[in-house]
Amino acid sequence: MSDPGNLRVIVDALCLACNGVGRTARSNPAMEALPSRDAVVEMVQLLRSVIFPGYFGRSEISQHNIWFHVGSTLDRVITIAREQIRRGLCFYCTEETKDRCSDCERKAALITDDFVKALPRVQRLLGTDARAAYEGDPAATSADEAIFCYPGVLALTSYRLAHELHLLGVPLIPRIMTEHAHSITGIDIHPGATIGERFFIDHGTGVVIGETTEIGRNVRIYQGVTLGAKSFPLDENGRPIKGMRRHPIVEDDVIIYSGATILGRVTIGRGSVIGGNVWLTHGVAPGSRLAQAAASADEFASGEGI
Repeated sequence: MSDPGNLRVIVDALCLACNGVGRTARSNPAMEALPSRDAVVEMVQLLRSVIFPGYFGRSEISQHNIWFHVGSTLDRVITIAREQIRRGLCFYCTEETKDRCSDCERKAALITDDFVKALPRVQRLLGTDARAAYEGDPAATSADEAIFCYPGVLALTSYRLAHELHLLGVPLIPRIMTEHAHSITGIDIHPGATIGERFFIDHGTGVVIGETTEIGRNVRIYQGVTLGAKSFPLDENGRPIKGMRRHPIVEDDVIIYSGATILGRVTIGRGSVIGGNVWLTHGVAPGSRLAQAAASADEFASGEGI
């Protein structure tokens, strides 16, 4: 652009417009740096190499160097996590709380310590997911193949790590983690969802699991499955009310085949099988078998199927 005056006008317009959207709308008084998406993604990749050593990152892992690898990698994770969590906490400081913004660093350190302590449990859960993938897919030659190759295991790794941070009250970071996995795998799992062990997502593309979904043990779902909300209760200003439990409960040992859509706070009873492309807005009793041709409102209400 040859005219500096015109450039100045455009810059002024863009900067003034920022007052109504995004970060400046939060009235962050200190204008602290936002969490870095690149740093968060690096942290997830490092954690994958800790949870599955030798599979990701350095492949030359042996019994002689694994302790050094895990220790040094975790040291880097802790450094990243403390800084990014601090930034996430500071982002939500306002004019009223800016005097306490300095406390964000202490909180970030405590949260990071609790997060790292949870990693052995996360590793155990992901191990059950990998075994479920191997046992549930006749095309899988080993659990190792599932860890290396399956998008479901990748998405669950990001989800289970993000879920721990979500439980610890960390803002922004968990969503960055799961949305990055979503962009890679096509699997959208909100970090607030609750998912039991031995969870298997086969193929995976197009799977959506909403924020308040509860999934039991030994559940298997296929591509294109949606566990979503039926409606969004609104406040007096017409805005969605946050925090409502609005997504399905899927009990143990359920199978949901490709393209099925289950909406609302409904319960899919233990051991049920939901067929492909079924649309469900009512719960079903334990042991139900539902196919698309039989999916009528009366059958949903009674829990009967074929």
